Amino acid sequence: MEEKEILTTGPSQEEAKKAAMAQMENIFEQVSVIKAEEEKTAPKTEEEPKPQDEKSNKTEIELITRQTLTDEEKEEKEKINDAKRHKKNVGKFIVAVVCVFAAVLVMLGGFFFVDYKGSDRDGTMIITIPEGASTDKIAEILKDKNLIHSELFFKAMSRLQGHDGKYQWGKFEVKKSGGYEYLFKALSQPGNAPETVKVTIPEGYEIYKVADLLEEKGLIDKDRFYYLVDHGDFDYDFVKDIPKREMRLEGYLFPDTYFFVPGDEEGIINEMLARFEEVYLKYQSNFAASEMSMDEIITLASIIEREAGSADKKQVASVFTNRLASSEYPYLQSCATVQYVLKERKSVLSYDDTQIDSPYNTYINPGLPVGPIASPGEASIEAALNPDSTDYYFFVLGSDGKHHFSKTYAEHLRHQK
Repeated sequence: MEEKEILTTGPSQEEAKKAAMAQMENIFEQVSVIKAEEEKTAPKTEEEPKPQDEKSNKTEIELITRQTLTDEEKEEKEKINDAKRHKKNVGKFIVAVVCVFAAVLVMLGGFFFVDYKGSDRDGTMIITIPEGASTDKIAEILKDKNLIHSELFFKAMSRLQGHDGKYQWGKFEVKKSGGYEYLFKALSQPGNAPETVKVTIPEGYEIYKVADLLEEKGLIDKDRFYYLVDHGDFDYDFVKDIPKREMRLEGYLFPDTYFFVPGDEEGIINEMLARFEEVYLKYQSNFAASEMSMDEIITLASIIEREAGSADKKQVASVFTNRLASSEYPYLQSCATVQYVLKERKSVLSYDDTQIDSPYNTYINPGLPVGPIASPGEASIEAALNPDSTDYYFFVLGSDGKHHFSKTYAEHLRHQK
């Protein structure tokens, strides 16, 4: 058959084209199915990172930054963190201090409020305000009497309320429960205490003689007086340094002229101790510099007071201090110490008297007795603190009425004739 005839008798050209297109689409479809099945079974490959939000990016950047900090940067960052921690701790400490300070203020405020308004103590007491006493001195007296607790607060309130310069002097009977307002008013009026009795306590008086004199004046109950001498609570620093013994305050009831209120044993003793304190504070540096204790100095002063008479007290003091330092003459051999034991001032002691077994007897006990034997005056206290420098070991009152001092016993015997 010829070629021409074949072409004319088969499908048309358009139909052949459509058939070819359909066949191609079928092939592509089969290829797509095969490719999908291959992707399911094939190993997974790394996918591109998905876009992250801003917060995730920031965290990742910080992590990367921390991983790449230099040593210097790390040190600097640690310093910054330490500073932040320190600042935080300081803040906590300041808060704690403020809280404690506030609590203290509240407590002090309550304390001063109670002190200002007064207490619930019963009874009254007698106080003595010296003529010309300043507010400072009055505050000290009130504090010593336990009528106030703070001298500073009393002085401040006195000045703020205009009471300074208006206080009177004299003896006042005041309520123990009175507060500041009560005291301001009471002390601005003339003394209201009962009638006082003038009494002079001579230098060199023993306590038993002081008690006898006060009783004669109608001022004390002697039993009550003696009890307070041994057991009374008196708020003076020097009293705390006195050893415990019978007649504990012997030597410390300062001899002077006083105006006492009858029936006020505690006030009488307190006033005499206050006078002693004035003298003690005057010579406080001398007491501190001495090798002897305060009690030993007052003990020596009391012996000087009783033995010196009209003699120079510093010369008499030199005799006793020389003996205290001597191995040849270790006994003071003071007649006054024996008379203290006898409670009798005998003009001449017997041999038996000098052998009395007592810690106060300086004929049989070397050194000082166990405590003062009388109330020394200021001159005797000063002499005990600052004796003359001599070589004397003896002294005696001669028939000529004068005191004679000797370096040797032989010389001393000649002066006794």
